[in-house]
Amino acid sequence: MGALHLVSRSPHESSSLAQCLERVAEGDAVLLLAGAVYAALKDSVFAPRLQAALARVEVCALAPDLAARGVAAEEVLAGLVLVDYEGFVALSLRHAPALSW
Repeated sequence: MGALHLVSRSPHESSSLAQCLERVAEGDAVLLLAGAVYAALKDSVFAPRLQAALARVEVCALAPDLAARGVAAEEVLAGLVLVDYEGFVALSLRHAPALSW
C-alpha cells in the first residue's frame, strides 16, 4: 500500500506539484484538489509531467473541484481518473499515509 499525495495548491502559484511528482513512488496515488486541478488540463504546461507520472502511479482529480472551476471532463488529460467525494474516501482507505502538499 503506497502513500496518498494530496496536492491542493495551484501549480501556477506553488512548486508543490512538481515536488510531489519528484517524490512519488510506484504504488502511490496523487489526488489533485482545489487549485491543483488546473494541472489536470490537457493543454496545461504540467500535462507532460502528469503523463509521465501516470506510467508509475495513479493520478486523480477531484471532480467537484474541477466543476467548481468550470473545467469539463473532456478538458482533462487522458488517463487521469476523476473521483467524487466517495472516491476520495476510497483512495484514503487504500493508501497510507496521506501526505499534503
